[in-house]
Amino acid sequence: MFEFILVSLFTIFPDYLIRRYVQGKRLGREINLYSFLFELRWGISLCLTLTVLLITVIFYYHPSTKNAVAFFRTVPLLPEGVGRVEEVYVNVRDKVKADQRIFKLDSSKQEAALETARRRVAEIDAEVAQAKTGLLEADGKIQEAEGSYAQAVDELATKSELQQRNASVVAQREIERLQRVVEGRQGAMTATRAKKQSLETQISTLLPAQKASTEAALEQAQVELNKTTVYAGVDGLIEQFTLRKGDIVNPLMRPAGILIPTEAGRRGLWAGFGQIEAQVMKVGMIAETTCAARPLEIIPMVVTEVQDLIAAGQVRPTDLLIDPAMTTRPGTLTVFLEPLFQDGLAGIPPGSHCIANAYTSNHDRLSDSNLGMGQWVVLHAIDAVALVHAAILRLQALVLPLQTLVFSGH
Repeated sequence: MFEFILVSLFTIFPDYLIRRYVQGKRLGREINLYSFLFELRWGISLCLTLTVLLITVIFYYHPSTKNAVAFFRTVPLLPEGVGRVEEVYVNVRDKVKADQRIFKLDSSKQEAALETARRRVAEIDAEVAQAKTGLLEADGKIQEAEGSYAQAVDELATKSELQQRNASVVAQREIERLQRVVEGRQGAMTATRAKKQSLETQISTLLPAQKASTEAALEQAQVELNKTTVYAGVDGLIEQFTLRKGDIVNPLMRPAGILIPTEAGRRGLWAGFGQIEAQVMKVGMIAETTCAARPLEIIPMVVTEVQDLIAAGQVRPTDLLIDPAMTTRPGTLTVFLEPLFQDGLAGIPPGSHCIANAYTSNHDRLSDSNLGMGQWVVLHAIDAVALVHAAILRLQALVLPLQTLVFSGH
């Protein structure tokens, strides 16, 4: 209607002036209710044609949508395992800071596992001390074995020398006995050294490895204990939190509540434009929006991101083949809008629905000196008709409170 009224000023109205003052036809006589369409047929035909053309140009180059939403995310308050609530630190609608405690589950099992790991570490430290004492003992036994071996070797050498001088002085049986004694003491000395080497291996390799494994188990037990306490990941507001001591919390079936981040839904708007505007929507376009939460106000915005896919075409793996005819809605082109000025969305609650316009600007192309006259006129006309859509948005902002409060009965 707005476009029709605007175009009629340049078509129907001049046609009437020509009929009235050039041809002398008077309103109510020659131009009446029955002859109106015939007498002003050229103006009416041209008006309808230009109106359709103007609407097409406006809505294509300066797209509009009523599907602009301040989406926000929520964080479910869930532990990593099933458990019974032991303590609750916050209440519903409390504001929390990041890393603040929310609630704690029963941790007796995790505390027992942690204490077991600590005692195992202490046991390994005791084994290391015991092995070091055994190492000193082994050194003493090695010295004792070496002394006994040296004594046996000296006695065998002495008896052998005496036998060589006089065979009747030392019997051959005695020499053989001393040789066996030397071999036995040599074996004892070797065994003692092997035992020392085993103790050194335990001290340098085995026990440190066992201690490292036990310390890892201790850290794991501490991690499992820490998991029994649920913390806030970000600053936000606690909602739908009815958890009490003794309740069972299951991460798959029963969350404890919802955490709404402080900045959620306050950065910008997600707007869904028609797919036909995919070639027009560009990053950096100026946009405007009006929301019911801030009536009678136009908020300047800018396009910061254009999603390069249509969400309605997403596919999930199922046991059924996808039939394109099953897609009932064609989907929209998702565009992210941010306020042009700081705190532009102040006062708009997250989740609000708004009306948004985006405007094509050909300022850079118009500054090109090689641009033809025809293109220059067309681009100027495209930029100029943006005023019509801007005026329509302001009329919508003016009518929106009346529609909501009066005509809808709310």
